[in-house]
Amino acid sequence: MCGRFTLRTPLTVLSQQFLFELGPAAEMAAVRPRYNIAPTQTIAAVRRLEASSPRTLAWLHWGLIPSWAKEAKMAASMINARGETVAEKPAFRSAFARRRCLILADGFFEWKKTGKQRQPFYFRMHDEQPFALAGLWESLRGPAGSDGSPLESCTIITTTANELCRPLHDRMPFILEPCDYDRWLDPAAARDDLFALIQPYPAEAMKSEPVNPRVNNVRNDDPACVAVQEELF
Repeated sequence: MCGRFTLRTPLTVLSQQFLFELGPAAEMAAVRPRYNIAPTQTIAAVRRLEASSPRTLAWLHWGLIPSWAKEAKMAASMINARGETVAEKPAFRSAFARRRCLILADGFFEWKKTGKQRQPFYFRMHDEQPFALAGLWESLRGPAGSDGSPLESCTIITTTANELCRPLHDRMPFILEPCDYDRWLDPAAARDDLFALIQPYPAEAMKSEPVNPRVNNVRNDDPACVAVQEELF
């Protein structure tokens, strides 16, 4: 699964790597590095509204709320979507068909459990570069948004774990290769072509290290959350 991740990379760097235009300077300047992104928070995603449209940056609520939902309470249970069944589940199939996005990250966490103790491990690329988690997005119109505007939300697709993640969990986020970004973002992409992409990311391109249990508390969001240390348990 994917229940916590980071995005420390500056937006100026992300815009060059993921080919989206930056918004107003004041808005971009207000964005800070994130060391402990948790469900129900606002996260950065790149999407393409039409096949011929440019890529745009969007800020989405993490926890997908289907367009037919009557309220936003179900979002907390929709942070992940299994890649194997994403085209069949009522909550995800419409978004999978037409509303896919790149969720920007530069690391994610998984936990080793020993009794009641939880040792966090931080997974990232060997070259420390940011990457794209495959996501789906939806727009819920009506009273869910506090001012009556649409509430846009998203979920992260998961797949079977690779050799690096498997000792801690049997699932991992589906990480896209850069050469597949355009196909994933194309609203008209064929279903079979999309399913062919949903594979575990190569373990040899990634690394994992135990980090400070400070990340276990969602209120903590600072560099200490990714500080590498000896495994405690």
